[in-house]
Order: sequence, then structure tokens, then C-alpha cells
Amino acid sequence: MKNVTPLIEEWLSQDIDEWTRRVVRRHFDPETGSPYWLERAAELAFDPRDITRYEDLTRFGPMSLGDLRTLDPADLVPLAVPRPLVGRIWESGGTTGSPCRVYYTEPMLEQRAAWRRWVIEKEGFEPGRSWLQASPTGPHLMGHGAWDLVDLYDARVYGIDFDPRWVKRMLRAGRLKDAQEYTDHLVGQMSAILETQPVDYIVTTPALFQALAKSRPDQVARLKGARLSGTHATPAMRRSFLEALDGGLLVVTYNNTFGNTVALPVEQDDLIPCVPNYPQVTMAVVDRDDWTRTVGYGEHGQVRLTVMHDDLFLPNILERDLAMRFDTGSEWPCDGVANARPLQVVRTAPEGIY
Repeated sequence: MKNVTPLIEEWLSQDIDEWTRRVVRRHFDPETGSPYWLERAAELAFDPRDITRYEDLTRFGPMSLGDLRTLDPADLVPLAVPRPLVGRIWESGGTTGSPCRVYYTEPMLEQRAAWRRWVIEKEGFEPGRSWLQASPTGPHLMGHGAWDLVDLYDARVYGIDFDPRWVKRMLRAGRLKDAQEYTDHLVGQMSAILETQPVDYIVTTPALFQALAKSRPDQVARLKGARLSGTHATPAMRRSFLEALDGGLLVVTYNNTFGNTVALPVEQDDLIPCVPNYPQVTMAVVDRDDWTRTVGYGEHGQVRLTVMHDDLFLPNILERDLAMRFDTGSEWPCDGVANARPLQVVRTAPEGIY
């Protein structure tokens, strides 16, 4: 197994203002910057290269999700990255409309994998085990995690097909019976593997794990652990999952296409805290009526996500999620979030099983 701890320690030691200057200047370099941001620079009332502090990123305003739905993802990648770009285009779940699309360069995928490798060992999952990954596949970045487990954790990984958009389409149309039928179909695929194969751990979404635990409690109780990733899990759900696993390891994280988090130890039964993959990903919890104002620790607000990779810069994404601002103390260089949940659940923006 690859030792990624030196990489994680290097990232966690980064000064966020210095990192901000590094990423902004790379993307706005007149010769080798990213086409999207160089075009945007002409519309801004300031020179982005004058940005010196992380707090100054609010000057860009909220990131336009409409742009992420229509532009060529290559335009977000600096010209310093050799063309033509070769690799996958990843998409969001499309909960609130057409999906957003981004391109991950190889260093970005390696960064994401290194965090995943470091985190699952820290969480207590054993290497060389068999996993069932029941997560969105196709264009969804979460599905790439199976290869991370194989390449960096000596795992053997089973998988199922999973298109979360079909369920959301059924829910928008009010076809609840059809949505439930698809969920049952996914649970059936998972159950067939768990019934016949030696699976130790499962990776899936909280909602789908909840459906599996309700339908196949005996199979869930035999698992050695579960790692649940998504955008919504309540403390009550977590308690029910622990009971269903019957002593198995449980980790619940808040993740999406743009940024992942590390699950922090649950020290209070009513809190599920996480911290982002710093410094490439940071999260702020802001006032719903003033996205520039960060709320106090312990207060709830909207999640504002900022992505600062060398090869992808997305400042001030206003997520469709509500969370509590969590004080990570001296152990981490940034704030955390806890108890993430949708700002609102309506038929036009259903959560489904994602």
C-alpha cells in the first residue's frame, strides 16, 4: 500500500492565504491561465491577481452554476495543462436542474484518492478486504472510489449499477410507486451479492443503506462496517445504522462532486461533524440572507463551498445544503460542518436515494 501520510501532512500545513494566491495567479495568468477565468477577468471590477487573502475571494461573487452546466469543462483548466485534455468528465447529480460538469486532471484524482486512502485507514477499515460499492456510477465521481480502494487499499470491490437521476425523475413526476420500485431493484442487487459473496464492508449512500437495513437486516448485521457518503444523514439515522450493523464500524461523511470531507469522531450523539479536504476544498457556513457573512460556531446556515485545485478554481459555490458551523479547534486548519441536510426538499428538487 502507498504511504500517503506525507502528502496529507503537507496539505494540512499550507497557509490558506498563500494557497489562495498560488491558485488564483495560476488561473489568471495571461498566457497559461484557464480560458473561462481569463474571459471573466475582463468583466470584473478588480484585477484578480491582486487577491492576497482567502477572505478576498468573496469579491468574485457566487459561482454561476449555470456556467458549469453549459460550458466546456476544459475551459476551467489552465492552459498550463498540456492539450488535448484526456480523461473523464464528471457530473453532479442534477438535483436542481441540468447537471454541472467538471474535468479532473490526473493530479486532482490523485489528491482525491490520497485523502480517501488516508481517511479509511484512520477510520479503522482494514486493508485487503472485500467491499461492495453501491453508489452512483456512470458520470458520477463517487463511482471512481472503487478504483481508489483497489489501487491504494488492496481491496476487492463488487459493484452494482446505480442511476440516481431516474429516482429523482420519478419523484418530480409524483410517481412514488415507480421510485420505490427502482429502490427495491437496487436493494435486490445488493442483497444478491451479500447473500452469495464474502463482503466485509459496504460503501453506499445513507438513503440506500437505510433501505437495505430495513429490507435485509440479517445481511446488514453480518457486515464488518459501512462507509456512507452523500448529502443527508441525520443523527437519528446514524443511531439506527449503528444498531443495524450490530457492532460493525460506521462512518458517515458529507460529499458531493465538487468537494469531499473527512468524518470527524462523533463525540456528541446529536452531531455528525466533518472537515473538508483542505486546502483544495474549504467550506464556510453562511447566513442564508447574506452569503458573505459566516455564522457563529454552533449556528446553522447555508454551506458555501470553495474549490482551489491547481487545475480547478470554483469560488463561492452556494450549496443546496444547510449545516452547522463546527469548531475543529487546533487539530485542523479550517472549519468543519455538522449535520448537513437539504435547505428544502420539494418535488422540483428531490433527494431520492442520493
